[in-house]
Amino acid sequence: MSEHLYRLAAFSTDPTKGNPAGVWIGDALPDNKTMQSIAAEVGYSETAFIAPVSGDIRTIRYYSPLAEVNFCGHATIASAVMLGRLSGIGTYQLDTLIGRIPVKVHSVDGQIQAALTSVEPAHKPVTEQLVDEVLALLQWRSDALDRTIPPALAYGGVWHLILAVNSQCRLNQLDYDFEKLKSWMSREGVTTLQLIFRESDNLFHSRNPFPVGGVVEDPATGAAAAALGGYLRDAKLMDVPGKFLIKQGEAMGRLSLLQVEVPEQGGTVVAGTAVEII
Repeated sequence: MSEHLYRLAAFSTDPTKGNPAGVWIGDALPDNKTMQSIAAEVGYSETAFIAPVSGDIRTIRYYSPLAEVNFCGHATIASAVMLGRLSGIGTYQLDTLIGRIPVKVHSVDGQIQAALTSVEPAHKPVTEQLVDEVLALLQWRSDALDRTIPPALAYGGVWHLILAVNSQCRLNQLDYDFEKLKSWMSREGVTTLQLIFRESDNLFHSRNPFPVGGVVEDPATGAAAAALGGYLRDAKLMDVPGKFLIKQGEAMGRLSLLQVEVPEQGGTVVAGTAVEII
């Protein structure tokens, strides 16, 4: 059987930056137990498993060190860049647990880039009680929130809680109880917190706690970026069509650059590069 495991840093051209992802490509997917074991051994926030080894249509599954995840943006970008290297540029259709995700792979100045189009985004409001619970777990005060972007649950493949704060300084201070936040997120069906600071209309800074995946913080979260773009559009908090950049992983020393394009309707486009970790 032909199979290979690659390691890439997504949303960066520097292997010491970005968000590391495992990318396993083989003739057929291993069983769930084997995939979980491989992901735990790799130890990155996500490892993607792709089969078969050729063709424009592939099946993809995502595993954190603790559990399978329905969708992962940064592992999709890493996977698509690897597919571009191995099988050529073009558009790949990736069949995920949430539906088919088209990923366009192209070359810019010799650098392979990938752009995924998410499933249809969605969002729903949250209660003040729920927001207060999370703020307490983060040890943040309610006056730190930027109320021009109201808290919301947003979906771009998985669900995220979006909390916008009014200063970069506040965003830089992140210290939470891992087990308590993990328990809360499991109860509410939330995959990451999308904690953001809007520096300008086209630049956001983001941090994404991911305790349900066994990771304190994710350096880049493409699914959360897609969810944010859909929320800003559907809540009429941005002009569409529009674009913005998310800087994530800065406080971790793993700067990630996520390019987000929000069309007037349909899925959000999240684009970036990836580089192999040798």
